[in-house]
Amino acid sequence: MIATLLAPEISGTEWAQLTLRWAHVLAGVVWIGLLYFFNWVNSAFAPTMDADTKKAVVPELMPRALFWFRWGAAWTFLTGIGLLSILYWHVQPNWGEMGKPETAQWGMAFGCLIVGFFVYDQISNKLGGQLWVNLGLWGALAVGFACLMEHQWGAGARAQFIHVGALFGTAMAANVWMRIWPAQQRIITAIKNGDAPDGADVGLAGLRSKHNTFMSVPLLLMMLSVHQDSLLAAGNTATSLAVIIVVGFAVTHVLYGKAAKVPGF
Repeated sequence: MIATLLAPEISGTEWAQLTLRWAHVLAGVVWIGLLYFFNWVNSAFAPTMDADTKKAVVPELMPRALFWFRWGAAWTFLTGIGLLSILYWHVQPNWGEMGKPETAQWGMAFGCLIVGFFVYDQISNKLGGQLWVNLGLWGALAVGFACLMEHQWGAGARAQFIHVGALFGTAMAANVWMRIWPAQQRIITAIKNGDAPDGADVGLAGLRSKHNTFMSVPLLLMMLSVHQDSLLAAGNTATSLAVIIVVGFAVTHVLYGKAAKVPGF
């Protein structure tokens, strides 16, 4: 009824796309905004608190912040999958010259998004202490995913950019629910009880949150790239994605350096 009154010429599919896109951006702003708060604000503030202050502040602040953080991640992922389904897999396919992909093609691409997290997870478990080696290997695999989409499944540049962004986004959302949130629950409980948190939980939550921060910056450019025709037509999509990932990681590194120097009042 509301849609008919606002713009009767817009189809139901277009309204679904608009609604999903709006929800996707809103949820993403909530999620990534809190991600940056944790990594660039709270990470510098938390060490300034003594034990009594932490016991009073952390059990009140962190559960509230982590509620919006984890549900922002969940809704960003779910609405993103909805948009992929409409724009690339089923309704209005932007897959490439072939038009609508076959079920096996988009199914394998979707499967790679899910399997990708477990590959990333194993890499991070083995190389967690070697940040740049870890990120470099994961970034290289993401570019390899784009090559696979192009040469095996006929995906065009637009589909490759969005699916590599979705690969990062899926890993980030799984990190939140499967690694960061469980560790944070144990950390908050320990602080509330006046105990020292397990160092392994602190390290895991901090490392995966840092990985998410690094992935988020190139991810944002990948999502915006579909509106930049000149970038999509640049030629070698894999090379463009590699440059975006490297530049995004470098920008994130600079922002971490800046965050560490911001003083309190």
